[in-house]
Amino acid sequence: MTAIEWIRFLSGSLFLLIGIVIFFTELFGVFHFKYVLNRMHAAAMGDTLAISACLIGLMIFSGFNFTTLKLFLIIVFLWFASPVSSHVLARLETATNENLSEHCEIYEDVSDLERELAARKNGEPDKTVEDTKKKEAPVT
Repeated sequence: MTAIEWIRFLSGSLFLLIGIVIFFTELFGVFHFKYVLNRMHAAAMGDTLAISACLIGLMIFSGFNFTTLKLFLIIVFLWFASPVSSHVLARLETATNENLSEHCEIYEDVSDLERELAARKNGEPDKTVEDTKKKEAPVT
């Protein structure tokens, strides 16, 4: 084997190894987290990155040919499809889960979230939406 072949072999193997490590990290996250949205986030981020790393490794092994183009198109498709499908599943979960408030804060209005973020940016102590509503409510 020439030096170029060794470099291709080592770099392709490195990308495949990185992809496999990311897959196992994703697998740990899916089984470790308790709430479905946290699990889905770990799975979606891991899939996108790990599949891309593995396919890049296979592209390096394959060399520059038509198979490489097909593998690249698979990566592009997955980079668009995986986040969109995860977002749709997350929207479905938040729309149908009756016990959502047990797992996260629910903002009724975007202005409530903006006030809370502005308070954090100005260095004020952490305030909840209820605290800011009490402060702004007129006293009668």
